[in-house]
Amino acid sequence: MNGKTVTSSKSTIRKGCASLTESTTTSLPPTNQASSSLEKQLWPEEQMAAQISKILVIGGTGYIGKFVVDASAKAGHPTSVLVRESTVADPVKGKLVQSFKNSGVTLVYGDLYDHDSLVKAIKQVDVVISTVGNMQIADQTKIIAAIKEAGNVKRFFPSEFGVDVDRQNAVEPASSTFAGKVQIRRAIEAEGIPFTYVAPGCFAGYFLPTLVQAGATAPPRDKVTILGDGTPKVIYNEEHDIGTYTIKAVDDPRTLNKILYIKPPKNTLSFNELVSLWEKKIGKSLEKTYVPEEQVLKLIQESGFPINIFLAINHSIFVKGDLDNFAIEPSFGVEASELYPDVKYTTVEEYLDRFV
Repeated sequence: MNGKTVTSSKSTIRKGCASLTESTTTSLPPTNQASSSLEKQLWPEEQMAAQISKILVIGGTGYIGKFVVDASAKAGHPTSVLVRESTVADPVKGKLVQSFKNSGVTLVYGDLYDHDSLVKAIKQVDVVISTVGNMQIADQTKIIAAIKEAGNVKRFFPSEFGVDVDRQNAVEPASSTFAGKVQIRRAIEAEGIPFTYVAPGCFAGYFLPTLVQAGATAPPRDKVTILGDGTPKVIYNEEHDIGTYTIKAVDDPRTLNKILYIKPPKNTLSFNELVSLWEKKIGKSLEKTYVPEEQVLKLIQESGFPINIFLAINHSIFVKGDLDNFAIEPSFGVEASELYPDVKYTTVEEYLDRFV
């Protein structure tokens, strides 16, 4: 391993985490008797073509939500977004909402905390996709209750869009953060609600513009700090692609009651490989500083909220390798780029080109 090892990078690592806070078997789906015999004769792709589900997105004005809404509308799904009147009136989010309307998306006025409005909105659709933020993860029990009362939903996508929370080795406080998503999974399963959990790994827009460098506003040109030894594989996905793959799964029986992993081969690489790729693009070798795991753990313990959470999440991803340290078994998961080879996803190399 080239480069030096350090035992103190508190200020720079913490600054970088602070900046992140600003951007943070196989059964067929329910069918009626008239169509079930026909669907059994169709390949999965033909089944999807035979049904275009109506989709409701809850949290559609959030970071990943807007990409899901966009993908749904472009794929031709009748798409609705649950919005509050205050959101429409907001000078920033109001423009986003207007862009939704221009794309043919239906605005449904309601609130996650208004049960009746939630049930009413859900009764109008076939599929519910939640993209609510971390502070509302636990409140998705309200969506579950509304889905149960509505009684018509054939698939629920809870807000996940990160690591597979059932297969991670995070330390506190990230482990408690992930536990909230685990609890939502178990609640969905206990209620017998058909589901798909989406696990795309890292948002490219969060990690690649700075190569996860503390306090940076662009990828490094001189030196780079690497958590751990830089060898665990990490998955990065461009946000439009996450939206596209998510919507592709909506009517696909192969993704029913499964975890949809988004792990395109060209987007799965170690941090050392990522740095090497960047070095080739800029024609220059970077000075590498490796932060040992014990020092990362110490920084997590000594840092306050929310920096400690982001450090712990980065420890899970970049040090423990929680995105790629297990095999995807057919009993619980499928991989998006294998299911949908027609999707021309943005590679990490292509993404980095914009910063050269």
